[in-house]
Amino acid sequence: MFAVVEIGGIQLEVQKKAVVKVPLLKGEPGDSLEFKNLLAGGDDKSTKIGTPYITGSVKAKILEHGKDDKILVFHKKKSKGQRKLNGHRQRFTKIEITDIKLSAPRKKKSEQLAQVEEGE
Repeated sequence: MFAVVEIGGIQLEVQKKAVVKVPLLKGEPGDSLEFKNLLAGGDDKSTKIGTPYITGSVKAKILEHGKDDKILVFHKKKSKGQRKLNGHRQRFTKIEITDIKLSAPRKKKSEQLAQVEEGE
């Protein structure tokens, strides 16, 4: 089973027991998290694609926090001879996917309203 989940502004394809690095999240190592922004998901038999999301959740456990390698940013203005070197290390959280649960695609509000009006 797999799911495409949106975490911290990026989209990742994850599977159960996968270990992934995501942008820094709140929490301590050992804490559990639940993500509900699922864009797609499925298994070998069928795949569900959301418009924009599907219902379900992905549960994960925080393993550690850390910093990536240094990224160097060099600024230069050739006519003036100005040079400036900046850099930073992006912080991340390493998580392990513990569980994936999927259900039917979420209905649009217009479809929900139509069903309510028909039922009255």
